[in-house]
Amino acid sequence: MEIHILRLSHRLPRDERISTHVALVARAFGAEKIIYSGQHDSGLEASVERIGENWGSGADGKKFTIEYVKSAKSVMKKYKKDGFVIVHLTMYGIGVNDVVNEMKKHQKLLLVVGSEQVPKEIYELADFNISVTTQPHSEVAALAIALDRLQHGKELKNGGFDFNGKLRIEPCARGKKILSR
Repeated sequence: MEIHILRLSHRLPRDERISTHVALVARAFGAEKIIYSGQHDSGLEASVERIGENWGSGADGKKFTIEYVKSAKSVMKKYKKDGFVIVHLTMYGIGVNDVVNEMKKHQKLLLVVGSEQVPKEIYELADFNISVTTQPHSEVAALAIALDRLQHGKELKNGGFDFNGKLRIEPCARGKKILSR
């Protein structure tokens, strides 16, 4: 399955940390690419690239990339033409557990996560508007849960994805054990 993430309306300096976390979760949970709109942020791009250099570019040999675009709506329209199914993560949508099996039937998914108030057109362009809860919550949590459901929990297993990075963590009950390859 090919999974890309679209982060809407990145705002400096307000969203620097959250957008970085969206990218980190996307990469760690097996997505291949993050695209972001809003304000261009070379610091965000450099941070994602540094993580790739040290910890591996992406899961199972798939290179993880980051790209800035001016128009999220045009990206969604282009992705639809390219055969992607658009999944908008929102607390107003249908429960993820109610539609995850339908989503898994598709080989190409674009998961959309918001920032500021999401325009109505985003909801209309999406093939699925899904929620992980109907309570206010973080887009980072929503993305992690949606990707977990789509990946069958593979990312949670020790050795579930091979990132082939310079560094890797050896799980231990106490302390930290970081190994170099």
